[in-house]
Amino acid sequence: MRVYSGSDIGLVRDSNQDYCQTGLFPDHVAWAVVCDGMGGANGGCTASSVATEAISQYMTEGYRSDMTSEQLRELMQQAVQQANTKVYQLSVENFTLRGMGTTVVCVIVKDGQLHIVHAGDSRAYLYRDGSIHRLTTDHSIVQQLVSAGQLTDDQARVHPSRNIITRALGIEAALTTDYTQEHFPDGSELIVCTDGLCGYFSDEELCSLVRDTDAEVLIEKLIRAAKNQGGSDNITVAVITD
Repeated sequence: MRVYSGSDIGLVRDSNQDYCQTGLFPDHVAWAVVCDGMGGANGGCTASSVATEAISQYMTEGYRSDMTSEQLRELMQQAVQQANTKVYQLSVENFTLRGMGTTVVCVIVKDGQLHIVHAGDSRAYLYRDGSIHRLTTDHSIVQQLVSAGQLTDDQARVHPSRNIITRALGIEAALTTDYTQEHFPDGSELIVCTDGLCGYFSDEELCSLVRDTDAEVLIEKLIRAAKNQGGSDNITVAVITD
């Protein structure tokens, strides 16, 4: 397994409130955590960095090579819940951090299976054999409208409420997350990103950017493409491939 990641402040923001960590467990099982903070420069940076560090530490300390899929799910969900508690408590204790929160996508790829725990509108995609499949469903106002048939995906990307999310880590004492398990065939690529990337492109456009691009240079290509579209937000991408 190989894992790559990169983050860019973009062309408009004064600070980068995205945070990402990736790695390989001793048995070459790949993992990644991507967060997009909110709550002002100080709050957003704090929420995303604290959450990512807490999740990464919990998973690396708790992971065992003999874990079943159910145990991996429990490990990831507990890691995210622990991070939620930590960020929430910080916001309660420090008035300047009140209301901060972050999206989260936490992934592990092991034995041909990928496991995802997420909340918010950062996304995970699976690319295989020239096609791309979105693995996560945004927790957002516009996604609710899309699901209800009131907006198309293209309309959602430019809707004035596109940045309003309905679920985020650290906002409340308890967090409900979505869990996804999918087959990860040989030759696949898992792409995890914040909305600074996916907010600009349809799934088909993203697929075209990924196609025929080696994972080592894909991060730079995707970040450059988002900046060419305006770079109005921070851009963070992680890629896992076999």
